[in-house]
Amino acid sequence: MDEKHMIRVSKRLSHHLRHEPEAIGLTLDAAGWVGVDELLAALGTHGARVSRADLAEVVERNNKQRFAFDGSGQRIRANQGHSVSVELGLERLAPPEVLYHGTATRFLPAIYSEGLRPMRRHAVHLSAAVETALAVGARHGRPVVLRVAAADMAAAGHEFQRSENGVWLTAAVAPEYLTEN
Repeated sequence: MDEKHMIRVSKRLSHHLRHEPEAIGLTLDAAGWVGVDELLAALGTHGARVSRADLAEVVERNNKQRFAFDGSGQRIRANQGHSVSVELGLERLAPPEVLYHGTATRFLPAIYSEGLRPMRRHAVHLSAAVETALAVGARHGRPVVLRVAAADMAAAGHEFQRSENGVWLTAAVAPEYLTEN
């Protein structure tokens, strides 16, 4: 599969597995899973013919590892980033001392005033690597990387989880836990 097609399929999967499954007639279960055959049929009905092999390649090669198959390979879900109600069943973990959040410089005034909020998602997304945060920030404009005092947050009672693809999740980050990297 060429890179252009992979990106197109990945974006469509992200949209329907994270935000609008009902737009193509899908219903995610409580944990965000949907049957692979059901997904492929719904995509095909709505003008996006994706083979099982293409789907497997997107899950395996997607640079952000956004999707996962269940143990049987018969169900698929997005690893995080949902705006629809799902419970991913992730366990609480102690975070590393520092995590990072990439954003655009134009958002800094609001962030320093209100902190990081999940916006339309269920959680704020953080990364363990500066490079990852920088790439995320670059998608939104001139990037800036914020350091999050994650260990201090955890000590104050904030909860953290890590998705299957290594993205750290927390409900919100107050401004006092943020500094520019």
